[in-house]
Amino acid sequence: MFLTSCSSSGQDNVSQSVAIIPSETPEPTESAESDKAISSPKVKPSKKSIDGSKNESSVEEAKPGSYLTLREYEGSKDLYINANVVLFFNANWCSTCKIARDNIESNLDSIPSDLVIVVVDFDSETELRKKYGVTIQHTFIQVDMNGNQLAKWSGSVTAEEIAKRTV
Repeated sequence: MFLTSCSSSGQDNVSQSVAIIPSETPEPTESAESDKAISSPKVKPSKKSIDGSKNESSVEEAKPGSYLTLREYEGSKDLYINANVVLFFNANWCSTCKIARDNIESNLDSIPSDLVIVVVDFDSETELRKKYGVTIQHTFIQVDMNGNQLAKWSGSVTAEEIAKRTV
């Protein structure tokens, strides 16, 4: 199966256990442009269908154990009710954010099945920053299904580190 990913070389990547799905091209808006500023994360959907049975054809269904854009998450929140959802406020110009994004994107299999990492553009999502009191990029906010903050920290650079910080 050929799967594309964002890379400077533009070459296709092949993966046996991770589906890498490019983000849909949104209508041109200010927020769509800001999403492009941060490389679109690659989604790691679960291979289980909604009823819990294994189904290799359910690759399009994003499940816990995912790495998503804010727009993707907001469009399918009901799929993540029982997951640990962590908002990752980052910026494309932030060197430590890039290290975290690169680590997570190159190790999508390491995202625990109950963890959803949601990439949030630090520069354009000012209302969310205000809501959660985010003052620096590379900040993580764990939220419940209603968007209430459960935990807040900075500096994690791997999915394992993020998972360990969740409550």
